[in-house]
Amino acid sequence: MLRPANEAIFAYARELDGKVVVAVNNLSRFVQPVELDLSPWTGRTPVELIGRTRFAPIRAQTPYSLTLGPHGFYWFRLDEAATPSPEGDGERSQ
Repeated sequence: MLRPANEAIFAYARELDGKVVVAVNNLSRFVQPVELDLSPWTGRTPVELIGRTRFAPIRAQTPYSLTLGPHGFYWFRLDEAATPSPEGDGERSQ
């Protein structure tokens, strides 16, 4: 459980074998803002699972801010930061 201050938001994370999924759900019929403590995953990038939209990377000691529409939700996978290849071409190491 991520326990945001906004009680209309139900948010949690699940991790298995280094892969992380975060679910954020607006239980209200009104638009709701939320700040989440995602600091355990600093440097990772949330990627929305349905549309595969990349969101801003998670920063250290900064709450992650989102706004959700009425009864809206986000399901994110948290991608690890890309690491430069030895050739320095910016490709992600495998």
